[in-house]
Amino acid sequence: MFTRVTVKKNERGILLRNGDFERVLHPGEHRFSSWKDELRIETFALEQPSFSHGLVDYLMAREPDVVEAEFVRVELNEHQVGLRTDNGVLVDILPPGTRRLFWKNGLVDVKVEVIDITTSAEVPADIAGRLVQTQLRPRVVSGLAGVLQVQVSEHGAALLWIDGHIERLLTAGSYAFWKFNRNVSIELVDLRLQTLEVTGQEILTRDKVALRLNLSATWRFTDVLRAFTQLPKPADHLYRELQFGLRAAVGTRSLDELLENKTLIDDVVTAHVTAKLAGYGMVLDGVGVKDIVLPGEMKTILAQVVEAEKSAEANVIRRREETAATRSLLNTAKVMEGNPVALRMKELETLERVAERIDKISVFGGLDQVLNGLIKLR
Repeated sequence: MFTRVTVKKNERGILLRNGDFERVLHPGEHRFSSWKDELRIETFALEQPSFSHGLVDYLMAREPDVVEAEFVRVELNEHQVGLRTDNGVLVDILPPGTRRLFWKNGLVDVKVEVIDITTSAEVPADIAGRLVQTQLRPRVVSGLAGVLQVQVSEHGAALLWIDGHIERLLTAGSYAFWKFNRNVSIELVDLRLQTLEVTGQEILTRDKVALRLNLSATWRFTDVLRAFTQLPKPADHLYRELQFGLRAAVGTRSLDELLENKTLIDDVVTAHVTAKLAGYGMVLDGVGVKDIVLPGEMKTILAQVVEAEKSAEANVIRRREETAATRSLLNTAKVMEGNPVALRMKELETLERVAERIDKISVFGGLDQVLNGLIKLR
């Protein structure tokens, strides 16, 4: 007829009579008269401050005095978020619509700070700082999935999108935003000089020669909000305009024009793209054609043309030198014709060159006999 129950110092108990809640049991020894009733005692360890039980909704609706005395009550509407701390340490982010009970006066001091998220999606700076610090602790804070944390670098910016609209531009720093009741996303943007490669562009010249070109361009943002407000993907827009500019430069000119002026393509593409980017918050810093690839047969033809041109230049130079040599000989002959002394010196010079190839010479009758034997003048 009597039931005796002992509740430990680190526990709380709930007495259920015939399945219905009767009261909360504190530490100590308890005796109950059961008579014909069915009694059941459920105990809860206070190391776990959350009271997870099927009676939560009943107690909050029908036993307000019990809830006030024994529990920390959390009842959030659709526009509120709760920050739960255990012994002063943030441990949980409670989403809107949460209805929970936590043991009061137990081993853990539970407090819940309620925040209204209707007016702004941005997490207050002090709370955002606490969320950053929690990442360094071994215990992970529950409910962080409901917060979007952003770190914007010194050389960048970030676009804040809320429900499909650009809310504002974020500069360098740390930010946090509530994701509850709204769709929040961040798009990071690099404000430094960026490189865009346009490769493998096959284009026909005006004289129907197929060229494969690779282009490299450098660019940067001047107004990020304007660029993303007017263009869905600014980098893709720049890529297309570079393609169009390249086709305008190559398709309207012959191969010879392109080969004669290597910077022509760069100038035309730069002028075209600069005009197209005006008003879009982007600026083109530089454009350069990295290489131009010719078809195999065209390479052979150009090699033959170059070889023929160089051969013709070599023949011209050879003929020019021969003409100069002949003219020099003619002038020498005219000088010797009227000057016997010069003729004699030329004879001695010729004899000297002949003597250089002979090891030994025997002369009889003087030098005149040698000259008369070698050269007969008429």
